[in-house]
Amino acid sequence: MNKLRQFFIVISPGMLTAATGVGAGDLATGSFAGSILGTAILWAVIVGAFLKYVVTEGIARWQLATGSTLLEGLTIHFGKIIALIFLPYLLMFTYFIGTAMMSANGVTLHAMFPIFDDAVTGKIFFGILISIVGFGLVYKGGYELFEKITHVCIAIMFICVILTAALMWPGTELVFKGLFIPTIPDMTGEGLTWTIALIGGVGGTVTVLSYGYWIREEGRTTSDDLPTCQIDLAVGYFMTALFGISMVIIGSNVTIQGGGAGLLINLSNQLGQEIGPAGKWLFLIGAFGAVFSSLLGVWQSIPYIFTDTWLMATMPASDIAERDHTFKVDTTSPIYRRYLMIIAFVPMLGLFTSFQQAQKLYAVTGAFFFPLLAIGLLLLNGRAKWIGEKFKYGPGAIISLIAVLLFFAWAGITNIIKLLS
Repeated sequence: MNKLRQFFIVISPGMLTAATGVGAGDLATGSFAGSILGTAILWAVIVGAFLKYVVTEGIARWQLATGSTLLEGLTIHFGKIIALIFLPYLLMFTYFIGTAMMSANGVTLHAMFPIFDDAVTGKIFFGILISIVGFGLVYKGGYELFEKITHVCIAIMFICVILTAALMWPGTELVFKGLFIPTIPDMTGEGLTWTIALIGGVGGTVTVLSYGYWIREEGRTTSDDLPTCQIDLAVGYFMTALFGISMVIIGSNVTIQGGGAGLLINLSNQLGQEIGPAGKWLFLIGAFGAVFSSLLGVWQSIPYIFTDTWLMATMPASDIAERDHTFKVDTTSPIYRRYLMIIAFVPMLGLFTSFQQAQKLYAVTGAFFFPLLAIGLLLLNGRAKWIGEKFKYGPGAIISLIAVLLFFAWAGITNIIKLLS
């Protein structure tokens, strides 16, 4: 029993990262891709999870080898201009991700409790309500309460969604073929677009930076902790991939019609026809576990990132270099709590736009983050003078980061052109 408890302590930050990264985008993209292309593109989920693992492992590698967060490292070596540029981007991203999280939770809760005739009204009411609940939990409980609640949500979301996929199992041969034989159906039509979306949509964007702050909360501050983080992240992204695979399998069994605020209602109703009312509720409960844990993770982590960035932008450069390497962002500080209020309340204005529009703006603002993050990791982790010879990237890691850079730059440009057209 003690060993099992110790294992869950070890994998906790990785599971928090997985839960925060898995949200409405994964639900919608996975189900749509599965509905259109079937199980043939299951391999794309694995590729997407691997690319996110490479990036997040690089964040942990830098922090544990040098004692400074990635933002600190970039500011120390390239100047405060990094923090000054990132701040306005983070403000814009905060608004759009806040709206997307509220919309996703509002849509899911309306699908579960359709007390309003209009799905849009339900989305707005439940979106506002769940944002206030999330704000109260993070404000009052800090990291400890957030971690406990998210663990419960993780268990609910994975058990329910995976069981739903098992009930709709299309056949072992089809699943294995989709996982291990890469193909893209309908290459000249929507096939390539949905495959790109599936690879890029696995996991989060800016929120991957949270991992560095969460491992500090767990007391991981030295290079000896890197192997633990690698195991932790491998488990977290394995679970992320499993969730994405389950969503593709679920989508492959239904024909998804429409979108917007009624998307989950249509999907859950079709699941009810396929596997009965119990199956419908199993999926909806799992979906709520996914979107609520994602909202909690965003509400808890984005103020972390803002507080650290604000300090980088305003404190003298000499103080940044001399900062205590075990420094943890104070979740009771005025900066953190004011930004928590901003993300919990200001994006409510966006609820009056469509669910699809909220997801579109979120996708556009996050599109170029990963290419820039990959460049930063290549520059920092590629120099032995900065990170140390022992932790410097080898050829395999460099090739993987270049693949992240090229893929997400291409996907970002492609999707922005499509979304804005």
